[in-house]
Amino acid sequence: MTDGFHRPRRRGVLLLAGLGLALWPVDPTPPPGTALEGVKSRDFLTVHTRNTPLTYYEGRLGPTGFEYELVRRFADYLGVSLTLEDDHNVSSVLASVREQGDLGAAALPLEPATPGIIYSQPVMLMQPMVVYRRGLPPPRTPADLVGLQIGTLKGTGISRVMHELQDSIPELSWKEATDLEIASLLKRVEDGSLDAAVVFEHQFRLNRLFFPEVEDGFKVGEKVAMAWALPDNQGMGLIDAANEFLVTLRASGKLDMLIDRYFGHDDYLEYVGARTFIQHVHGRLPRYEELFREAARRENFDWKLLAAVAYQESHWKPDATSPTGVRGMMMLTNVTAEEMNISNRLDPAESIEGGARYLRSIEQRLPEEITGNDRLYMTLAAYNVGLGHLYDARKIVSMLGRDPDRWEDVRDALPLLQESKWYERTRHGYARGSEPVIYVRNIQRYLEILDYVDHNQQQFHQLNARLPDDNDNALFQIVPPKSKG
Repeated sequence: MTDGFHRPRRRGVLLLAGLGLALWPVDPTPPPGTALEGVKSRDFLTVHTRNTPLTYYEGRLGPTGFEYELVRRFADYLGVSLTLEDDHNVSSVLASVREQGDLGAAALPLEPATPGIIYSQPVMLMQPMVVYRRGLPPPRTPADLVGLQIGTLKGTGISRVMHELQDSIPELSWKEATDLEIASLLKRVEDGSLDAAVVFEHQFRLNRLFFPEVEDGFKVGEKVAMAWALPDNQGMGLIDAANEFLVTLRASGKLDMLIDRYFGHDDYLEYVGARTFIQHVHGRLPRYEELFREAARRENFDWKLLAAVAYQESHWKPDATSPTGVRGMMMLTNVTAEEMNISNRLDPAESIEGGARYLRSIEQRLPEEITGNDRLYMTLAAYNVGLGHLYDARKIVSMLGRDPDRWEDVRDALPLLQESKWYERTRHGYARGSEPVIYVRNIQRYLEILDYVDHNQQQFHQLNARLPDDNDNALFQIVPPKSKG
């Protein structure tokens, strides 16, 4: 429940030494004179990546991101540790790979003609698509793009798609930015600086709910392969190992599972009302953010966790009241408020403080054997359904011969508290056990969104500190219409 995990620094600091077992057999005798031999002799793999939500970033529980997950598993596969070098953009990643090795993993497009670089087999395919600002006539064909202010990100593989499109529509023109990320590009569409953008479909799915004024238009061009980049003068040992790793990961189904985990949540986000949540993040949360931060510091929580719980409870309404008499931002009962020394449940500061104390008190009463995220999710479930019913669900898990210390098993057992053949065998009886399952799932999603928004805001501020004030001319390179002559 605490944030006491190791947070590795960037820029060439050794990460994850000995973390996890190798997932596949490792050849202990790499051929001499190759990059693979060098990696194994020094016992770590250096990966050049970018600090973005789609590649690698520091999450609530440590480093995360799609590319990070892949290269961490690849390092395990090789039986070595992992070092991350955080480069600025795609061009600097490729330059670093040429000069330093070992591998670049930064949502890189497979461009076979790139000097000094050899690419792995594709990691995944990325579909380019047009998005546009709501209120404009919806573009439905490439010809509809002529005359629009269109933005893209240089080095992502979309430039090639746009130039191929321009071959058939010479009037087409667009802007390319090197030092922007997807969120900054979509923000420019939403605020009117751009009419439209061409991005990858999975990028838009992940970001669309943060930019409700940006709509999807149509898919354009062929899919672009994402791949890893390696120096072309260091032998074939490491590239062969990377390809074997990716083949094995794909054949096992684990690669598709990883892709789905990071890029497959769009429908579910709509289901839990994430669009409304994002509106409240910008409209309501700033009034109470410091209160969440103060309570989180006192109780040693992530402030975003407390904010996610409060949103699930009251949508950040300090005067919320339920038909059963629970009230306030954290929806405390009279009994709980008294136990937590809270005199006014409708006062936002008191309610948040009381909710944080109550959440911590639940966590402290759980058995020590429950650890990590299992402990967090069971704490949240008990906040919703009560500790007694949580213990009853754990008893059912034991009856079923499963592990009562794993949230996945307890999650499956909680709905059984609605069935008489099960709840009659428990101490506290019937409970609407499906509710805490949905409750925890929603908080997980809200927390992911808050982490994502917070990270993007930090990136935005860092970027603005480096770039001229609001000078998009310094950010974008204009690609003019193609001469017909």
